[in-house]
Amino acid sequence: MYDSRHVRMNKALLLTILLMGVVFSGLVSAQADHDVWQLYSLDENQQFDPDRPELQNNLQKVGGISLVGGHYLYSGEMHIDQDGSYVVDFKNTSAIDRFSFYIYDQQDKLIASASGGIGSHEANPFFLRHGRLFELKSGHYKLLAEVSSPYFIAQPVPYVNRLANYQQEIRIGNAIVLVGLGIFLSMGIYYGALSFARSRNTEILYAIFIFSNLLFNAGAHQVLAQLFNLHNFYLISFPILISNFIYVLFVMKLLEIHPEKNSKLHTIGVVTLLILVAFALFAMLWPHWINEMARFGVWAFLLYGLVAGVARSMQGSIVARLYLIALFSFIVLASMATLPTTLSSNTIYVEHYGLAAIAIEVILLALVLTYQVGQLYRERMKILLRLDHSTKLAHTDAATQIPNRYALEVELATFGQNSSLTYIDMDNLKFYNDQFGHAKGDEMLVQFAQLMKQDLGDDGCIYRVGGDEFAVTCPDGNVHRVQALIDDVIEKMHQAGFEQAGVSAGTAFMNEVENTSDLKHLADIRMYENKYQRKAQHNHSLNKDS
Repeated sequence: MYDSRHVRMNKALLLTILLMGVVFSGLVSAQADHDVWQLYSLDENQQFDPDRPELQNNLQKVGGISLVGGHYLYSGEMHIDQDGSYVVDFKNTSAIDRFSFYIYDQQDKLIASASGGIGSHEANPFFLRHGRLFELKSGHYKLLAEVSSPYFIAQPVPYVNRLANYQQEIRIGNAIVLVGLGIFLSMGIYYGALSFARSRNTEILYAIFIFSNLLFNAGAHQVLAQLFNLHNFYLISFPILISNFIYVLFVMKLLEIHPEKNSKLHTIGVVTLLILVAFALFAMLWPHWINEMARFGVWAFLLYGLVAGVARSMQGSIVARLYLIALFSFIVLASMATLPTTLSSNTIYVEHYGLAAIAIEVILLALVLTYQVGQLYRERMKILLRLDHSTKLAHTDAATQIPNRYALEVELATFGQNSSLTYIDMDNLKFYNDQFGHAKGDEMLVQFAQLMKQDLGDDGCIYRVGGDEFAVTCPDGNVHRVQALIDDVIEKMHQAGFEQAGVSAGTAFMNEVENTSDLKHLADIRMYENKYQRKAQHNHSLNKDS
């Protein structure tokens, strides 16, 4: 049966799923028609001549692009209401290798053109965007947009907007990119450093997962091209192939899926890894399919994460339940990035949904990891407390609650040259045991031990070494203070009803011997000498009185 905490977790998980469903339904409905553009397909060996736009009529009309790449031409009409600055850009996706815009007047005369793309070295007038700026007078124009890529994440559709409106609209998308990349960079560095500090595979796998997505998004949103002059289009999807593989390993570590304890989940995980390797090999042989393999890989690791999360959650793992919340939030936005779609917004791309999905999951998974680390910390503290308790038991005499012989040996190992050891043997323990019972004898030992411990304070320590024998260590070797303390304690015991209490003591100094064994032996000898002298003095006193 689940406790109340489990019930609350289930309710939170259900609420999250319902909210994600509502959001997802809203996103799916946000699709727009783009029939105003006629799309043509060009063969691999076919070239478009911008000075002869009428040749477009000889091209093959198509209803949409192929996601495994191709060469296409859009044709459409533009109506400009007033003179001014206008921007032509693509919506739906920013993952375009190369493109060109051609603007014609009503006589099909080419009056302006511009080129660009991730694979192009043309300068970009707008940060993180493919937009190209044109100065146009009012009137009717024809726009041809040529686009080619080895693969597409979604269908790029051209659109025209006034410069002022365009600059205003792209702010949200650019903010998403900058914030998302900032999250990836900071989280990646943090968990990368944390993995080395803690030597945990979970954190290093998570850091690699984050950096792979950082590289993908930096490529897809033109950061690599515009800031670092890296125009390799395959940097957009290749990191995702790595990320998918790493994610499965991360989930197996996070959810503690072991071959022995969770054999079925472990087997499914290994099979998923092999499938992802097959996807990667296929993509290397046929690069046009690299994005499709990455897309299929995302759904493969999501399916495994869902199966593993549900299974471990049913086994009572709170970490698995928290992970499912992060996973469902990711699935909703990831579906927009991995299912080809057309968006109503001119400035929010499919890649923005993918970035937002990963950023949200990165944050939520960070919270899951924080909980897991906190759980490990709490378990470790319990172990340390148990160990500390066991250590105290091992070092403490059960009857008197003062340190025992083992604790004395530990203390002697740190002795300085001026330190002293005093062995004490109590008198008349047998008398109290025989006359009043062992409880009275134990009371005498306890009272002596506690009084000595109380009065010694930080100036020394008392140990019970066995039976009625004790030892006192003194770091500064002030035996006069120790002897005065012993005499004072015995006097207090006499006043408390133990009139027969007494002790014999012998002290040895570390600077008198070579090692601690000799120190104990010397202190023991002197204690018995003192015991013999006291007994002789007592007998002499009795003989004198008689």
